[in-house]
Amino acid sequence: MKIDANHLSGPCSCGGEHLLATQICVIQEGALFHLEEILSSIPVVGKRCAVYDENTYRAIPNSIHPRAEQEIILSPSGLHADENSTASVLARLEPDIQVMLAIGGGTVHDITRYCSTERGIPFISIPTAASCDGFCSNVAAMTWHGYKKTIPCQAPLLVVADLDVISAAPWRLTASGIGDMLGKFIALTDWRISHLLTGEKLCPVIYQIMEDAVDSIWTRCRDLRSGGSAAYEAVVYGLLMSGLAMQMIGTSRPASGAEHHVSHFIEVEPAALRTHSSALHGEKVGVGTLLIAQEYQRLSQIENIASLALPYAPVSDERLMEVFGPRLFSACREENLHDCLAQVTPERLIQQWPQIRQIIAKIPPAAQIHQFLTDLKASASLSDLGVPEAALELILEASPLIRNRLTFMRVRRMIRH
Repeated sequence: MKIDANHLSGPCSCGGEHLLATQICVIQEGALFHLEEILSSIPVVGKRCAVYDENTYRAIPNSIHPRAEQEIILSPSGLHADENSTASVLARLEPDIQVMLAIGGGTVHDITRYCSTERGIPFISIPTAASCDGFCSNVAAMTWHGYKKTIPCQAPLLVVADLDVISAAPWRLTASGIGDMLGKFIALTDWRISHLLTGEKLCPVIYQIMEDAVDSIWTRCRDLRSGGSAAYEAVVYGLLMSGLAMQMIGTSRPASGAEHHVSHFIEVEPAALRTHSSALHGEKVGVGTLLIAQEYQRLSQIENIASLALPYAPVSDERLMEVFGPRLFSACREENLHDCLAQVTPERLIQQWPQIRQIIAKIPPAAQIHQFLTDLKASASLSDLGVPEAALELILEASPLIRNRLTFMRVRRMIRH
């Protein structure tokens, strides 16, 4: 399968113009055998640096390791896309390198994406597992001085996804990618609700791309446990289309909502949570999707919100300090200084409530999401992530504060519940 991303660029019926850096995505068995031929189709020349971690370096047979004049192989132990790993790669990067190759999962991609952007050189994406949806996005999910940040960066010129390599990856990585994709049910819901309540721009073309991608995952992924290549192709296609959708709009809005905020909240280890989770990003997103679906569906049972709608009130500094602690307080306070929820009035919430309930009704029932995750042997509860079940209410209350983006979970502060 080949995705020609050029047809997604240009003027759109939404009234905007979408510009994509990624030109082609190749998804096929044995793709790395044909890498040089594929690379010849785009204008990439000069010395190459391939970035791996030790696991992804071993995952690819020596016979198909991409040609590169420099190889940077990172230790996977404690590896994060943060200020330390990026500084290390930039320091080791030879000065005459003209193109970088990200060969690995989401962390290797975000490190390479950031470093290539800093150096002003293009990069090529070569995913080794269907583990996340960020391979061809134009943002990097970074942990910057302990706080989760989404940093604008360049997208890859080309994505080469070898299904032989990806299907041989540990099942846990694939399940993580599926969890990341399930999150789109929530992200799209949040986007539509924000559009209703604040007039935030919503492109119907991008929305449809994302909806089709997550629907495909939902209907076809049960074949993955039997190793069907068509099912793996569908997963990788969905993950890459998610990244292209982010490129089209220029933000992570179509792909990241309240479910990702749950993941990020756990990842930054706020003081009140008192828990370290070694779960993968997509595992946390999958569980976040389940928890948020349960809460949205519970709230949507309210037929008339009029007596329960509250005026906007900011979160106090005292509460931010109590939840996030001194290490994260300043970053969190700055993130929420101009709270997007302040745009929402109780009157608007009451007026749009019937439509909000209809939007939430499109999310699959939480029980079905739980069964889906269980059938795939994926994480399906907080305890599966190593997080106490007793932390649920804290997570529901405080995770929206991790990012100043309007979600229905943030709107929940204006509903007496």
